[in-house]
Amino acid sequence: MSKFVEIAYTVGMKFLNWYVKIAVGSALIGASMEFFLIKTGFYDKVTVLESEKRAWDSSPEGQAIREALNPWRKHDPEATKNA
Repeated sequence: MSKFVEIAYTVGMKFLNWYVKIAVGSALIGASMEFFLIKTGFYDKVTVLESEKRAWDSSPEGQAIREALNPWRKHDPEATKNA
């Protein structure tokens, strides 16, 4: 059994270098993508769009449209009657 553990440890150490390289490369790619998104103002634009969407959803028009498009609107009263 110890021979198997020794072989597994040797193989694991052999590929550890590749795992470290892949982890570092992935971290660099992720960091560069985040840097690009920040520098282009992507997050600022998304924040504005999300706030506009939430304002619309909380308005009476938005609530009426959401209620009209709800496919379960006829099923909800039936569920409360049966409960």
